[in-house]
Formats: sequence, structure tokens, C-alpha cells
Amino acid sequence: MAELVARTGRQLQRYKDGCRLIAGCIPFRYRNCVENDDATYEKVVEVLMINSTSGPNLVFPKGGWENDETVEQAAVREAVEEAGVRGDLMHFLGYYSFKSKTLQDEFCPEGLCRAAMFALLVKEELQSWPEQSTRQRSWLTIPEATERCRHQWMRMALEEGFLKWHEDTSKGENNLISSNLSPEQD
Repeated sequence: MAELVARTGRQLQRYKDGCRLIAGCIPFRYRNCVENDDATYEKVVEVLMINSTSGPNLVFPKGGWENDETVEQAAVREAVEEAGVRGDLMHFLGYYSFKSKTLQDEFCPEGLCRAAMFALLVKEELQSWPEQSTRQRSWLTIPEATERCRHQWMRMALEEGFLKWHEDTSKGENNLISSNLSPEQD
């Protein structure tokens, strides 16, 4: 198997209206079901977070969306590079804007970013991945993830995007991503 290598540099990054375009995901899995008092069973959802390289607490995998890939491909790539997981994109959660204090450049002097976030059902955890020397993975319940999440915009993606989508799908809706469900290509 070929060794995976993380992409670096800004030469292929996408920008629009002074914002750096970002792609990311909320990786998730189902833990063993728990039995309720009424003898029914419930799936426990866990989300995967990684340590931030620039401060305390945890983040979801995300990074620059590059010119030679779709936003979906960028989100999947970031999950592999930063968190060492592969899976299926299940749903587009929305766009989330934020200001980066550390990632300002000539195309984005204010550090403004616009992140397209997806739900990614994890099918495989890699034993080795490009950023494993600087990233640690943590599987958390939704309340734990909300508490440990470093950025407010990521908490919004978790609570208003992922949790709402997951509750809707638990009621029987199927939201496997397809070309007609993907976000607009900026």
C-alpha cells in the first residue's frame, strides 16, 4: 500500500469574495446499543474529534478546499489526512463562517473562512495516516463533543447541522449524499 501524504501549501486553495473556502466533516459511528427502561434499544452516536495543533480542546477534521477537487473530495481527504478515517459522506450539513486568527494571507488578509461541513459515517480507522504524529483521535458522545469543542462555529455545525440531520434520519429518512444533494459549487 502506498504511503499517504498530506497536501501542504496554498497554491491550489480556493477563495471567494475574500474568504478562504474550507471543507470538513463530522465523522461519526454507532456504538453498541443501550437498553432503555422499557426494554427498547437505542443506538449511541459517537463523533470523532482530533486535537487542535494551535490550542486546547478538540476540533473536527477540516482544511482548504483545493482547485483540483470537489468540496466532497476535499472533506473526505481532510478526514483521512487529519483523523485517519475513511467512510461515506451521508449529508451536507451547511456552510459555517468564521475568522481564523492564524491563517491570514494575501488572498484572505482578514482571515475570513467559509466551511462546507458534512456528516461522514466512518467505515475504517487507519492504523497510519499523514498527520498521526501531531493528531490524536477521540471518540465522544454528542454532549461530550459539545463541551470539548474548541470553536463556536463547530459547535453550531454539531448541534444545528449534525444533530438535527441525525434526528431526522432516525425517523426513517435516507440522506445518502448524491450529486443532486451536494452543495452549490462556488
